[in-house]
Amino acid sequence: MKKILTLIAASLALVTSCCSTETVTLSKDTLMDKIKGGWAGQTIGCTYGGVTEFKYAGKTIPDTTEIQWPEHYIKWWFDNSDGLYDDVYMDLTFVDVFAKEGLDAPIESFANAFAYAEYKLWHANLEARANILEGVMPPASGHWKNNPHANDIDFQIEADYAGIMAPGMPNAAAHYADGIGHMMNYGDGWYGGVYVAAMYSFAYVENDIHDVVKKALEILPAQSRYARCVADVIKWYNENPTDWRYAWQKVQDNYTDEEMCPSEWNSAFRIDAVVNGAYIVIGLLYGEGDFEKTMDIATRCGQDSDCNPASAAGVLGTLIGYSNIPEKYLTCAQDVEDRYFPYTEISLNKAYQMSFDQALQVIAANKGKVGDDSVEIRVQKPKAVRYEQCYEGLKKKEIINIDQHCKDADVEFSFEGTGIVTAGRLRNRQGGDYKALVDIYIDGNLYKTVNVLEDLYKGHADLFSAFDLENCKHDVKIHVQNPRGDKLLWVNRASVYVPAE
Repeated sequence: MKKILTLIAASLALVTSCCSTETVTLSKDTLMDKIKGGWAGQTIGCTYGGVTEFKYAGKTIPDTTEIQWPEHYIKWWFDNSDGLYDDVYMDLTFVDVFAKEGLDAPIESFANAFAYAEYKLWHANLEARANILEGVMPPASGHWKNNPHANDIDFQIEADYAGIMAPGMPNAAAHYADGIGHMMNYGDGWYGGVYVAAMYSFAYVENDIHDVVKKALEILPAQSRYARCVADVIKWYNENPTDWRYAWQKVQDNYTDEEMCPSEWNSAFRIDAVVNGAYIVIGLLYGEGDFEKTMDIATRCGQDSDCNPASAAGVLGTLIGYSNIPEKYLTCAQDVEDRYFPYTEISLNKAYQMSFDQALQVIAANKGKVGDDSVEIRVQKPKAVRYEQCYEGLKKKEIINIDQHCKDADVEFSFEGTGIVTAGRLRNRQGGDYKALVDIYIDGNLYKTVNVLEDLYKGHADLFSAFDLENCKHDVKIHVQNPRGDKLLWVNRASVYVPAE
């Protein structure tokens, strides 16, 4: 690893001293090598953890459990599972819009490309898609009052593009993460993407992964839960730098009970950005710059254990460069470099070139210089993005188990609180075009009419949510305007929120 870091250091021409560096010069070959390392690393990391995704919730993967890496492994996933690489093809949606419409492409272009894509979505992305298709555009589509999953991992796993296109410029990366990230996330969910993008950005101009992790943290407001968690992981690493499970247990003890996403109540399942972001950082710190070790630790932390090694390997791949990724992993990426990712017309080779072209544009737009054979990057000191918080002023109260169907009568129930998220969906879905029009009454008044689609991946993630209610008892009635006997609406449960004390 020391040899790799020496090569990286040699490739960075520092114009001033290390403590006050304002510009870094990279050859274009080095710039491309790092861009390729980011995209290939992300793809490899996603593949490495693919078989473990969410199979280890609230626990680590034992060292005795082998994570296999057979020959031509990425090709096997390309051939057999079109959903594994959602980390990458979601990213490429945004890269493609930048390529077609330029750095100033309007947010509507990104929103439409995302909402009308054919790929399946979940959680914050799914709710954002439904919002956009119904005319609720960004940033409202990602705000927690319209999207109760706004703290989830979604943008964290698809923000790589923003850091890859902004080498050494974390503030520019945050800029390109702002409008797009608020399509589906808010607060800590958005911060996850901003932080990962900042790590990618610093990975171009630093030669130590520990410095990347620490410097990128400055892009976040210190009072945010996300920033506090990353700072704690760094502290726990310093307390015990040889046992990554020590830091993992500290995260488990201190950060797994705060999440407000209704999908996670009374469960070990965690899809929020903060906990999974901590696992990325654990992988990077304890991996000590070793590509395989970094991926392995990020995977063994569990939960979203394909997305987390994808982010960790992407950041580290950018730092060490494509040419320094271990051969057994790199050859598998090379197997598919000319194949389109699912739902796109973009291959790895095409993504390399698109991000290279965009990086040159961002360098020039931020007072850098683009020469014939090299680029001069004006390295930015991170400026913390604005503070925002999901579920501000609220706390979890209870889950009400409803488990009723709107068959011969309306579903009715009561709750006491100021906010509610109710889960429900159609039974006997077959991907048809039936759309149930569902009236939601609260205290006898029509609160809203919601569309419940037979296509699970284009409808809302939840049946409905309501916040800013008076903190008292409320009566709810759910009525289907156009019922179909073979497509019953199932109302599952309700998560209730009350004012925080």
